[in-house]
Amino acid sequence: MVLEEVAWALDGFGLCLRGGFKLGEGDDASPLADGRQACTVVMVGNVGAAMWRSFAQQRPASADPLDAWSRTALHQVAKQFGGRAVFPFERPYLPFQQWLMRAEPCHPSPLGILIHPEYGLWHALRGALLFAEEIEPPAMKGHPSPCEACRDRPCRNTCPVTAFTDMGYDVPRCVAHLNSPAGEDCMALGCRARRICPIGASYRYGSPQARFHMEAFRSAYSAGPRGMG
Repeated sequence: MVLEEVAWALDGFGLCLRGGFKLGEGDDASPLADGRQACTVVMVGNVGAAMWRSFAQQRPASADPLDAWSRTALHQVAKQFGGRAVFPFERPYLPFQQWLMRAEPCHPSPLGILIHPEYGLWHALRGALLFAEEIEPPAMKGHPSPCEACRDRPCRNTCPVTAFTDMGYDVPRCVAHLNSPAGEDCMALGCRARRICPIGASYRYGSPQARFHMEAFRSAYSAGPRGMG
């Protein structure tokens, strides 16, 4: 097996291979279904709108359709290559953000979302594939956070309700805005603070995708507070 074949299979779902790494001592990952120990982690995610086009055509009837679709896609690819799929929304929770920072040059942003030097804030993780084989992952080229060279930090002063401050992300204030008529702009096009970031502008989500994610975020908060992550 070579990673190019895995990437090709993921591309059929509009997903992309987001780098990988070899597990070491102290890493927390469950064994594969056949009892073998996982040696390599391959991160799987989406960038821009490619995933949305595939998901919209195959959207399952589920309370959490994107999670259900992600399970179907990644389980299929994992079975094809003899691996195991794990997900950021399933217990026991695995350190997906830390894993991504080991696999790609992603960095924390002032919004709490990981920023990528090319994709900006317009990317996400759908899961990871664990393999028993010691697969050589793509070499990760070090790249400083684009936020380091951004003096104005427009993402910090664009939010209409100042939900992002040095104290962190005020989720209740954000959700209250989304529930008001004034929040329709963010609901329809995505978080205004996220949209103002110039990095990766060509990967911004279209309106249907943006609204889907914003509605999912708002619904998730009603079930219990959580950050943007």
